[in-house]
Amino acid sequence: MEKIIRNLSIGLIILMIFAPLGLLAVGETFGEWGPEEVKEKLGFVPPGLEELSDLWSAPMPDYAFVGGDESMSMSSVAYILSAVIGVVIGGGSCIL
Repeated sequence: MEKIIRNLSIGLIILMIFAPLGLLAVGETFGEWGPEEVKEKLGFVPPGLEELSDLWSAPMPDYAFVGGDESMSMSSVAYILSAVIGVVIGGGSCIL
């Protein structure tokens, strides 16, 4: 069991380190659409999405620090921090 947990941990760390590769993507990221993008793609916004879209706002919108510079190195740090936060929250919810 220890070996499995160690291997999974190493895999997660590698994925977190490679998270900034998303910065190389051109255009939009699949599935990370707000109501505006959904309307652009479908021609309308489903009523449930429109009602719930204001319920949650991301702590780090666009994977960036509030008021921070937009250099590649700071963006990479923000992406890695987002990955670490996601792993901690996801792993913590699995433990509970």
